[in-house]
Amino acid sequence: MHEEKTNLMIIGAKETFIIRVLLKKCKEAGIGCEFVPWNVNDINASWKKGQVICIYMDEAVRPDRSVLIYLQDKLSDEDSFIIPVGEVKDIGFICDNVNSNLIGRTFKRPVDNDEFVEYVKGLLEKVVNGEMKKSILVVDDDASFLGLVREWLKDDYKVSMVSSGLQAIKFLGKNKADLILLDHEMPVTSGPQVLEMLRSDPETSSIPVMFLTGKGDKESVMQVLSLKPEGYFLKNIKREELLEKLREYFVLHK
Repeated sequence: MHEEKTNLMIIGAKETFIIRVLLKKCKEAGIGCEFVPWNVNDINASWKKGQVICIYMDEAVRPDRSVLIYLQDKLSDEDSFIIPVGEVKDIGFICDNVNSNLIGRTFKRPVDNDEFVEYVKGLLEKVVNGEMKKSILVVDDDASFLGLVREWLKDDYKVSMVSSGLQAIKFLGKNKADLILLDHEMPVTSGPQVLEMLRSDPETSSIPVMFLTGKGDKESVMQVLSLKPEGYFLKNIKREELLEKLREYFVLHK
């Protein structure tokens, strides 16, 4: 039997008639959706990657803070959003207890169902197209290493690759990046030289840079750190360690 993909999880104290009507409208628009009571166990059991959460508050009932902490942790890893629905003071409660970067549009009750559905459709389209993913530019003259890193990161990030420092400068003239992974030991234009060029240009000076280096001895590491990048990775790092460190970085810098 084909399992319907759930793109929208509406959580609330109970599944009211109004929520059922909203679910019906979403399903008619082709949005996979379900209602889940707002406790951590039920939410965790129904969780699917890449979905949007709607917190529906009525009758002055609000979710417990433990639920909001759980949602914040889960969504921080996925760059998705919470859509609060309720009275102004209830929406304010959510906004006060959840990182503002995770709050999508807010809807005051009574909700215009058609407007809500159109917003969710647009948001989910961005999620599907990877527009909500953080963008990482990898700069390295080793084509094999570039390919390997891309395979590791492509499911979680929007990955771009260039093989020289000058290509990186040209790329950033037309595109944005949330983080640059920069090879420290490149021919022609070295990593430190590229970093200097990036920092001297107001358009790229604020883009965080992490060095990639094949040298793990103390002297080499101290040389890398003296340039004050956001951090560095040894090129023999394992996939899971790299992904975990990147997740930690983006959570801390939201």
